[in-house]
Amino acid sequence: MELLWIYLLVINLVGFFVMWTDKRRAVRHEWRISEKTIWIVSIIFGAFGTTIGMFICRHKTKHMQFKMGLPLLAVVDLILLVEWMSRTQ
Repeated sequence: MELLWIYLLVINLVGFFVMWTDKRRAVRHEWRISEKTIWIVSIIFGAFGTTIGMFICRHKTKHMQFKMGLPLLAVVDLILLVEWMSRTQ
């Protein structure tokens, strides 16, 4: 169980860092992180981190797929986590 919490913390920090890095690169007109990478990190339970990063960094907020999709995915992650925890106790 402890490994799960460590994983969730790390993947969400990665998600936040991905959004922060992509925003910084966009401002500097540098090579960008692909949207595919952002979605992969989000799908593997990093949606909270990418969602928080999106709003704090004001990045990808004009893209409806991110503006609606990332928070929705974060809710799905939460539901799956609660369901898994209820079955393991």
